[in-house]
Amino acid sequence: MQRGMWALCALLALAAQLPVQAKIHHSIVDTDDRKLVPLTDAFGFSDGGRINITIKDIALYIKHDRDDVNLDMFGFFLSPVEADAALEQDLADDSKCILDEINSLFTFKDSGVKKVIDKEWPSFSFSAELENGGLYYLYFANCEPSTPISFDSRIVMYNEFNGKVDYLSVGETELEAMFWVMFALFTSIFFVWTWYVWQNRQYSHRIHYLMAALCIFKSLTVMSQAGMYHYIERTGHADGWNIAYYIFTFFRGILFFVVVVLIGTGWSYMKPFLGDKEKRILMVVIPLQVFANIAIIITEEESPSVKDWFTWRDVFHLVDIICCCAILFPIVWSIKHLREASQTDGKAARNLEKLTLFRQFYVMVVVYIYFTRIVVYLLKSTMQYEYAWVSEAADQFATLAFYVWTAVKFRPQPNNPYLRLEQSEIEL
Repeated sequence: MQRGMWALCALLALAAQLPVQAKIHHSIVDTDDRKLVPLTDAFGFSDGGRINITIKDIALYIKHDRDDVNLDMFGFFLSPVEADAALEQDLADDSKCILDEINSLFTFKDSGVKKVIDKEWPSFSFSAELENGGLYYLYFANCEPSTPISFDSRIVMYNEFNGKVDYLSVGETELEAMFWVMFALFTSIFFVWTWYVWQNRQYSHRIHYLMAALCIFKSLTVMSQAGMYHYIERTGHADGWNIAYYIFTFFRGILFFVVVVLIGTGWSYMKPFLGDKEKRILMVVIPLQVFANIAIIITEEESPSVKDWFTWRDVFHLVDIICCCAILFPIVWSIKHLREASQTDGKAARNLEKLTLFRQFYVMVVVYIYFTRIVVYLLKSTMQYEYAWVSEAADQFATLAFYVWTAVKFRPQPNNPYLRLEQSEIEL
């Protein structure tokens, strides 16, 4: 746990020292012999969208038994997202070069690139305008077998609307307003919840204060996202808002899973202690959340050209799924315990009432996880790129609904069946 925290702090410090590239990508390829190197994530161009590429420090590592290479076998190209399947088929055929099958932006045979390779020019710049918009990936192709290459590139992609440069992908421009709305909603919920807990403080428990902390960190998270998109749209850089986002996301992620686990165990409102099984769940979830946030920082700060980029992205999704599954166990244990208690002690009616509510909580957690991890992903994958903001909005409103439902069910009040704590029930 402590090592994970130090690793997170180190990565945050590194991110704070480096300029955030956001939609202005800084991709470094270092002694890479892959046939296809993804340089950017998918970007939605409008009609007339533009791309600028500046490349420098080009180095070709030619084998000793070869005198020269065909520079026409190295090049940059844009590929529509829907053409990925065909692209994979072309790559599987070693007799073909992908650059012969598509219209490349430029190859290393260009006289300007040759001068950079020969150290005559410090860099080479290329600009292009896309007549037809669409969702594109930028790739670098290397069709020379066993010929690693290195280069440093700066990639700028943007659209223009009424003479105004917009560095956000089509479909993302609406995200800033959406995040500001969510910030207002989550902040309002925080103040309402804090006021309500204070007004009913004689019935409040420690879990209610943790729920307030979760709400404010969620509010700060969406605020930092709004700030990020505001500056990225105008400058192409997050201007430090990414650091705030990483910090708030880190605490929000840990608090979310901890709060759900503690509610599921009945900590502080049904029993003042945690059992060994619940402690083990927390000891698994908290370090995994630290690890997941490290993965978030790496995938956000690095470009897809880094060899391990996709591995870190998959690690984040895997860790997130493990945490989501882990938090269900304490709820199941509580349901089992209440079911057994309702059949053995003299408080069957009360235990059955609590059992029903715990089942409702279990169902809500499952629905929330299913919606935010699967349904949102399907929305993102199937909707037109112009509506990319819809999946993010669905995720945020689902989170808001889950927070509100949980707050209503667990609000501090004397007649809440969850919170009826008597001395005889401490042994639950």
